[in-house]
Amino acid sequence: MSDGGARLNNGGKGKRARRRSRKGRRKAAAGVPASHDAVVADGSEQVRSPESGEAKHGRNGKAARHPSSDQKTGETLANSPDHDGDKPARRKRKRRRGRRAHTKGPLGADGCKHIAGNKPAASAEPVAQPSPPPPRREARQGGPAAPQRAPGHGLYAALDLGTNNCRLLIAQPTRHHQFRVVDGFSRIVRLGEGLAATGSLSPAAMDRAIEALAMCAAKLRGRSVRRMRLIATEACRSADNGEIFLKRVREETGLELEIVNRETEAKLAVSSCASLIGRETRSAVLFDIGGGSSEIAVIKLDENRSYRLANHISHWTSLPVGVVTLSERYGGHDVTPEIFENMVAEVTRMLGDFNCPGIGGGKDDEGFHLIGTSGTVTTLAGVHLDLPRYDRRKVDGIWLSDDEVTAMQSKLLSWDFAGRAANPCIGPDRADLVLAGCAILEAIRRRWPSSRMRVADRGLREGLLTDMMMHDGVWRKQRRRGGFSRRQGAAANND
Repeated sequence: MSDGGARLNNGGKGKRARRRSRKGRRKAAAGVPASHDAVVADGSEQVRSPESGEAKHGRNGKAARHPSSDQKTGETLANSPDHDGDKPARRKRKRRRGRRAHTKGPLGADGCKHIAGNKPAASAEPVAQPSPPPPRREARQGGPAAPQRAPGHGLYAALDLGTNNCRLLIAQPTRHHQFRVVDGFSRIVRLGEGLAATGSLSPAAMDRAIEALAMCAAKLRGRSVRRMRLIATEACRSADNGEIFLKRVREETGLELEIVNRETEAKLAVSSCASLIGRETRSAVLFDIGGGSSEIAVIKLDENRSYRLANHISHWTSLPVGVVTLSERYGGHDVTPEIFENMVAEVTRMLGDFNCPGIGGGKDDEGFHLIGTSGTVTTLAGVHLDLPRYDRRKVDGIWLSDDEVTAMQSKLLSWDFAGRAANPCIGPDRADLVLAGCAILEAIRRRWPSSRMRVADRGLREGLLTDMMMHDGVWRKQRRRGGFSRRQGAAANND
């Protein structure tokens, strides 16, 4: 009910008010005049001003007390027929936030109870409309109101345009340091094809890459993404027309790609594999064999282990050689054992320039191991498991012994090009690249001997997603709110 009307509650005072109201209506029906409170035809109460004698109506047809009547409360109420003598002169009205007054009988459009058979008359003042909801609380005094959160506020996107592949991941954070993949895209575009010979990106390679990036842009437009990061690596970094190509990408697809340096690429590779390095590990060598470059990071762990694995990188290097550049230099179709050894020797010379102090290691050191995050090591794991079709869930995180890696490399080297292309874990797109990757892997194994190697089917995209989520503190906020649901935790990284 409005502020001008009588407020009827469920307590004792409400009952007394209802009795007085009924008593007044009975007297009005009998024609008995009332000096103060009267009931008019519309059922609303009116108050006569001693000065003017006019009836003053409040909001919604309710009576409003005149100031002069408040000053002469005792005199006015003493002459009232329903005055009870020693009762308080004014009935206190309590305003209770969030509670409504309840009355018996039908209510009119103005929220007041009316006499049966009579229609409420038009009020002098408009009916009070419900007030709009209060604005969102501001973050600080005088600052702007907090923005509304978009429906897809929890989605993150990462795109990696490499020398050989174009990859996209759209994910949502789940439990601590994990996320659920919502959508993804991967296509071999061979952007660095012919780059080693000409120093420029070829028109055909750029067309293939832009076609794949247009599909990625369509996926991003279909999602409400909170934050995204789109990067390009070695091919755009070393090509003399790399910036021209990125301008064309921006004009034709609307995507704004950034070229990252080799140090950033190495740190992102390490960030993606944080959950694959156990507590018992004291040191590790992580490598990412790419299409145009290969990043290697030496990791030393101590008792004060940080959630950011990149904080424990003691030394790192980036070799200007990858599976695409090495296979173009030595040939990828017909690879003999002699050609394979020549590729290994070239990478070994490059590693000789990497000044890295001793980190232990050796086949007898259980606290040291290798960890590889590239298509080369995942292909070896798929061949080792004899999978009828490549399955990431069975490959990611698997351990391979030193003897198993040697056996897989020897098997691939014994196959011809057709045999490699027929394997479901290799296929015709990688048949000419896999042995070049094995040569880089063999040079790393000879530099840092280890009894085991862990396979990681993850890379720069996962590193980008992990860094963005940690920067926004999504896992810290979820931990304060009580963590993720059990279903979300079970679905983390399963896609």
